Amino acid sequence: MSTMVSRLLISPFTVSYYTYQCFNSAGWIGVVSIFGYFVVGTFINKILIGPIVSLLVEQEKLEGDFRFKHMQIRVNAESAAFYRAGKVEHMRTDQRLKNLLHTQRNLMNKELWLYIGVNTFDYLGSILSYIVIAIPIFAGVYDGLTPGELSALVSKNAFVCIYLINCFTQLIDLSTTLSDVAGYTHRIGELRDVMADITKKQCEQEQYDPLSKEAVHFDSDLEIHSIPADTAFVLDRLSYKSPVSEELLVKDLTLKISQGMNLLVVGNTGTGKTSLLRVLNCLWEPCSGSVEMTTCFGPRGVLFLPQKPYLTDGTLREQVIYPLKDIYPASGPIDDERILKYLELAGLSNLLTRTGGLDTKVDWNWYDVLSPGEMQRLCFARLFYLQPKYAVLDEATSALTEEAEGQLYNACKQLGMTLISLGHRNSLKKYHDVMLRLCGDGQWELEKLKEA
Repeated sequence: MSTMVSRLLISPFTVSYYTYQCFNSAGWIGVVSIFGYFVVGTFINKILIGPIVSLLVEQEKLEGDFRFKHMQIRVNAESAAFYRAGKVEHMRTDQRLKNLLHTQRNLMNKELWLYIGVNTFDYLGSILSYIVIAIPIFAGVYDGLTPGELSALVSKNAFVCIYLINCFTQLIDLSTTLSDVAGYTHRIGELRDVMADITKKQCEQEQYDPLSKEAVHFDSDLEIHSIPADTAFVLDRLSYKSPVSEELLVKDLTLKISQGMNLLVVGNTGTGKTSLLRVLNCLWEPCSGSVEMTTCFGPRGVLFLPQKPYLTDGTLREQVIYPLKDIYPASGPIDDERILKYLELAGLSNLLTRTGGLDTKVDWNWYDVLSPGEMQRLCFARLFYLQPKYAVLDEATSALTEEAEGQLYNACKQLGMTLISLGHRNSLKKYHDVMLRLCGDGQWELEKLKEA
């Protein structure tokens, strides 16, 4: 843009001045010829630029896909190694590279014709300047001039015409830069549209009145009664499906989840358990009905523990307090004693020795050093530290024994958390009050669990 702006600002003045000089020297024939030449050149360049913009957009997309594939292999290198999938990943990465190179080759071929058009326009412009001068000379307009005067006139007219053509040539030369700017602008425009849409949805989700909400309780017949209480989620005739499928996972689910009502969600694979959490977390849009969240995300609110533990980079302290450092800088001083207490409660006392302290920078990847069970324990230590009112656990103990699972669930209840769990183990029932069973084909049922 900086290259283009400097020329575009100066061009109107230089074109106006030399158009006037050209008219005085070569008459209307010279001006019309040069302007006509510029119009034809612009039209040809417009035709040549068209396919370049779309190819540049495609090339940027494929380049992003190629880089993402490298990142994917780097993150999942160990899993791929266990599968002995090196050749497969090499082949698939090669294919992405070939697609990228094929598109780049097509782009270079199209740009070649654009460069040929631009340079041809430049060279023919100098010939045109002498043709413009030759017309009045051979028409006899300057027959009365001496050879010396005619030579001076030709030099003057040539200078004026060539400079005017050069002004237009500089504008035509911007075609190559313009094609790049158009391609990048299109990609950035798509990104901004998506981000604006996400921001709009987030604003809509945050507009609610938590004081007007009610809670859910179950009687002996498992009917839902609405009474004033501290409520986390209100689901009203909720239906949802996967974004890549038209088949409803759950249909007309009506439920209110209040503090103290521990909910267990069960069902076969593919019935929509994790999908329900995505809808509750506003990651997926429901097909019909509504989901209202009356408690905010984060510490003292609602916290989600996904099935695959997420570990950030940084020290052990930053792992435990995440995301307080980045999102909630005004949450108060960090209590070392609390961190150590909750690491011990999660069964990770030895981790302090392995890292060398809470604030010691480590030069290894947490995913490479910790076992799946240790990663899940570390996420529970984070949960204990943040102490939300509601903990949503998506098979968060799948890599742990039932004994370790019981210790962590009991610790959550002792800290006053209301649990919303997804899982397959029967051992989870004793930590919950109500069970929501997803039966598939949109069907669901509620069951009150007996106290352990």
